[in-house]
Parts: sequence; C-alpha cells; structure tokens
Amino acid sequence: MKNLKIGAWIITLVALITIVGPFAADWSSTHLFNPRWTPHAKFHNAQTMLLGLGLGASALWFVWRQSGDAKTNLLAAAVFAALYWITQAGSITFPGTALFDPEFAPNSALPVQVIMDVIILGVLGFGYYLESRQRSALAKTNKENL
Repeated sequence: MKNLKIGAWIITLVALITIVGPFAADWSSTHLFNPRWTPHAKFHNAQTMLLGLGLGASALWFVWRQSGDAKTNLLAAAVFAALYWITQAGSITFPGTALFDPEFAPNSALPVQVIMDVIILGVLGFGYYLESRQRSALAKTNKENL
C-alpha cells in the first residue's frame, strides 16, 4: 500500500491538466482565433499556452525524478504545477482585464477560471500533502535501516 504514490499521481494529473488545459481552452474562436484580438494579444495568448506546457512538463520531471533530494524535488514539482493557476487567479487584478470578452460572458455568477483555480490548487495541495507524508515516512524508514 505504501508504494502507491497517490500524491505523486495527483500532482501528475494536475501537471497534465496544466499542459493540456490552456490549449483546450485557448485554441479556439474565443481566444487565439478571435478576429477581434490583435496579433499582439494572440502572441501573449500563445505565450500563456506554452507557459502551461513548460510548467506542467517541469512538474512532471520533478515529481518523478529519482536523483537529488526527494523533498526538494517534490516541492519543485508542486511549485511548477501551481504557478500557472496562481498567475491565472492574479491576472484579474491588472487594469483593464476581464475574465471573458463581453460576447462570450457566461450567465453564471462564478466564472469557470475561478472554479478551476480553486479546485486545481486544492487538489494539488492535497497531492503534495500525501506525497510529502509518504516521502517523509520513506526517508525515516531508510534512515532506520542504516
């Protein structure tokens, strides 16, 4: 049971969502192919999609990395997996930003971005907690066996 690495798999899931999610949401008529968007806005949208790819891939690298310090690798994986979602949540605080363009605004009170940020960061925190406990227990067992 100890070797299931449920926390690592949860972080892996978040990393994969971080890689695929921006492309699934933004490679669309509401974003990258929106004729109202300027080329420079599309440039930054593409940059954001690629940032999700890079952060998710980095999280995958560190969560499954065998060399180096296990706790540091886990922390790096969690930070890389969280950064996209943290920066998305903070983006609404900049002047002139909106969660949706007017023609695509939903009728619901709570925007999907906010829901996703809360869920993803909560799941990631839970995965980090589980994996951190497992790695600590493994380190303790290894130390006792020396």
